[in-house]
Parts: sequence; structure tokens; C-alpha cells
Amino acid sequence: MKVLVTGANGQLGRDVVLLFEKEGHSVLACARDELDITDQVECNNVISTYHPEVVIHCAAYTAVDAAETDVDGAYQVNATGTRNIAVAAEQTGAKLIYISTDYVFDGTSDVPYQEYDNTNPQSIYGKSKRAGEVLVQSLSSRWFIVRTSWVYGVYGNNFVKTMLKLGQEKPKLQVVHDQKGSPTYTVDLAHFLLELMSTEKYGVYHASNSGACTWYEFTQAIFEEAQLFPGFHIQAEVDPCATDQFPRPAPRPRNSVMEHLSIRTNGLNDLRPWREGLRDFLKEIHIEQN
Repeated sequence: MKVLVTGANGQLGRDVVLLFEKEGHSVLACARDELDITDQVECNNVISTYHPEVVIHCAAYTAVDAAETDVDGAYQVNATGTRNIAVAAEQTGAKLIYISTDYVFDGTSDVPYQEYDNTNPQSIYGKSKRAGEVLVQSLSSRWFIVRTSWVYGVYGNNFVKTMLKLGQEKPKLQVVHDQKGSPTYTVDLAHFLLELMSTEKYGVYHASNSGACTWYEFTQAIFEEAQLFPGFHIQAEVDPCATDQFPRPAPRPRNSVMEHLSIRTNGLNDLRPWREGLRDFLKEIHIEQN
């Protein structure tokens, strides 16, 4: 299939491009230099010229705290930019996969969020991504919205890499124990997108690695798994702490765990447990470092 990927230099975009090319698809990888999604004319030109069968829209404004003061910037990319991609994809008859986020929920639920639960974003980032969802649903006739959470991968800065670095440098770390979610390895998410795009099972999907943990439990697992690889010398002790001890401009969802109702009811393959994904990620990082 002919696939166009926005945000192709990003953490998820890079793995999507690599996997799809490996699987024999023809991929146009569009980083910011190749496609300014905030420019409607440029979006129309690039997409109509390449004429993809599928557009995977990974490009996003993801600086959660910066978005609180750069409101226009966040909406320009996550809402206006998404509208531009949706309109251009629709004109060429392409399927559209929009990558969204757990931040569209308020995080106050005691149970995992289902795809059709009411959204209630609390941060500018979450609100702007929700605006993107609404525009996709309004403007595209062949759409998938894929909400994911706690994403990490080989290409980019992320929580796992930060913890590995700090774990080898610091004697003690404090990590929040009152926010719960599902860590998601970009390679596993890319495999899900590969399966999804060949279907016509349109709609909203929650796609994260299976299972859940707190950031503190995630850090413990990172250190435990890293110890199994020579080359990672973890010395830090980890202590749990409360979110209140680390005030940030943007509110964080207390509960980011999402139910994979659509994956199950559409007979698709669920993502494997998060700890297995973490293990493979560490293996990749270890190979790169040696």
C-alpha cells in the first residue's frame, strides 16, 4: 500500500516508517521539513501529488507543559494541522489514522477508560488533541482515532531513557506513585497500526501495551530489567512520592489506563504486556550502545 506518514522523524513516526518499509509498503516519510501541516496549501499539494491510500498522522505538538502558555501554538498544530491533513486525505480518498492521547480524559475515573466514555481534557495539550479528534470525525469518512499513552521508543527522548540515565548517575530518585497508566513501546504500537490500516474497521481505538503500573512501579521495572544487561550499572534507590511534590504547569491524569474494547470487539490483535515491550526496548538500546 502507499502510505504517507506525518511526524516521520518523531519517536513513533520513525518506527512506523521503518516497520512499514520492511513489510514492503511504499512509504512517503514526511518530517517537518518536508511537510508543514499548518500550511493547508502545502498539505493539499503533498498529499494529492503522492496520492496515498493511507495517511498516518503522527505529527503533533507534544510539549505538555509548554502548551499551557503557548495555547495558539498547540492548537495550530494539533487542531488546525490535523484539519489540514484530514481535508487533504479526504480529497484523495485516503484512510486516515490519527494518533491521539490518554490526555483527552480527566484521569479521575477509578476504572480504565473505554473508547466511548465522555472525554474531559484538563490540559491545553489534551484539549488541543481532542479538538483534532473532533475535526477528524467531522471531515474524514474513513477514519481511525488511536489513543495511546506513556509512549517510549529508541528514537527520541522519553521517560525510560531519562530513568536509565539518572539510575546510573544518582544514588536516590523519587518517582510519583499516584499516577497510573500503561507504558507503550513504539514498535508494538507500529505493529498494531500496520494491522489496523489494512482493515475497514473504522472508529476510535485505545492501543497501549497491556497491563498497568504507576510511574514508580515502571521505574522499578526499568531498573530490574536493565540489571540483566551488562553495560547498565544502576545504582539509584527509588522512593515513591506524590504528584504534589513535583508541581508542573499542566495537570497530569491520575488514571491513564485505557480499556481495549475496540481491539477486542473488532477481532484485532491486542498489544502484548508492557513489561515484555520494555524488555525488547532495553535489548535494542543495549545493542545500540555496544
